[in-house]
Amino acid sequence: MNAKRGYVPEDDKNFAPEAIEKMRHASRHVCYLINEGYDLKQASTFVGNHYVLSDRQRMAIVRSVATEEQLATRKDKEVHSLAGAENWVDGFNSIITLEVMLSDSILFDCMDGTIRDLAALRGTYRIIPETEEAVKIMLDVLEQMNVASVHILLDKPVSNSGRLKALIAEVGENKSFDLDIQVLDEVDKNLWDKDNVITSDSIILDHCHSWVNLMRRCVETHNAKTLCVWEKRN
Repeated sequence: MNAKRGYVPEDDKNFAPEAIEKMRHASRHVCYLINEGYDLKQASTFVGNHYVLSDRQRMAIVRSVATEEQLATRKDKEVHSLAGAENWVDGFNSIITLEVMLSDSILFDCMDGTIRDLAALRGTYRIIPETEEAVKIMLDVLEQMNVASVHILLDKPVSNSGRLKALIAEVGENKSFDLDIQVLDEVDKNLWDKDNVITSDSIILDHCHSWVNLMRRCVETHNAKTLCVWEKRN
């Protein structure tokens, strides 16, 4: 039996409505601290201990929040059209998010507008029944955006990166754009100097020249549910 991507049984309790409300209060305190210059990990530990949050809840907050400076920078660099453009995809980051969506696991609506999940890769990856559909969704949306070319970068140290490359090539064989799939040692750093980057990785977003919020388009196209663990203010 295949486990759902990005899900653990405790999530039903961790992200129940009353838990989400507590996390939103905690997120407000974390945001205050990081905007005052505190390290995000230290701030989440301090606040998480105070609110007695689980590791999964703390991870959800860490992945959802950002400083006001980061939010402004990311907003300025966001590109909304890819017509005729060359773009660069953080392969595992993007595909895993869509696998999580197709597995009906939890997705988070983050402060910077991205969609993130709690699926930890840590060098180990295996193709699951949802993988092919996840790749198809991503490539279909890119084709609908009339892109000229797509470079998908996969992390060489991650297991099954070669198998995933072959699957992407097969699914994208007849697409209208040029498709290039590369397996590299350091995907993150290869994306730092690129335009039209597709990722939700915070470090890449803060380094790249520009980025496209493709995962939000994919999630909205499929009417997938997302959770918000931070306080939205009018």
